Amino acid sequence: MSFIRCMELAREYRKGENIIRPLDGLDLEVPRGDFLALMGPSGSGKTTLLNLIAGIDSPTSGRLMIGETDIAALSRSKLARWRAVNIGYVFQLYNLVPVLSAYENVELPLLLQPLSRKNRHELVSAALERVGISDRHDHFPRQLSGGQEQRVAIARAIVTDPKIIVADEPTGDLDKASAHEIMLLLQRLNQESDKTIIMVTHDPHTTAYAKRTLHLDKGQLVENTIAAHTRGEAIV
Repeated sequence: MSFIRCMELAREYRKGENIIRPLDGLDLEVPRGDFLALMGPSGSGKTTLLNLIAGIDSPTSGRLMIGETDIAALSRSKLARWRAVNIGYVFQLYNLVPVLSAYENVELPLLLQPLSRKNRHELVSAALERVGISDRHDHFPRQLSGGQEQRVAIARAIVTDPKIIVADEPTGDLDKASAHEIMLLLQRLNQESDKTIIMVTHDPHTTAYAKRTLHLDKGQLVENTIAAHTRGEAIV
């Protein structure tokens, strides 16, 4: 059984007298442990789909099952609690709080949970170590490179041990070398920790790190591509 199931999923907005439908009756199944890349032109619905799966937005119609939970049917307060436990979000522009250190940024999601200071410290330290940025724990975002900021953002996304990581253009603001490091990190999280990852990207090079790529256009799936390395070819 698929871990994530979108059934006739639709999202529409009103813009003046016009109705905009970034998603229009989309069907999608994602198995647990998948690493899925979403591609498509601007306005194709890929970020809308990402935000629906992350519980940041709610569909206009259709069903969205994650495990045994229909998150489309949850109230706003229940959805927020569900999201805090199940979702880690990685943004293109990192979304770090500039007045907080790397450690404090990673700690933020844990402040919503009933944990002792000692437990929070253990979890934050482990997350920073996991992404290879523990030696910068006391640095502020302005003191970090783009790649280091994104590592901190990924540590923040995984510190609660979520089942799903959603990433919106995670390498869009990085140079080639930093982008490669970040994608290897996401790939390791997928392969070694069995995290289900759904990534939006415009860069065809980053899709090589995913297990498969889906192409969206006008709110519909139009193509499914299996990554080369899943057929035994190495990434270089």
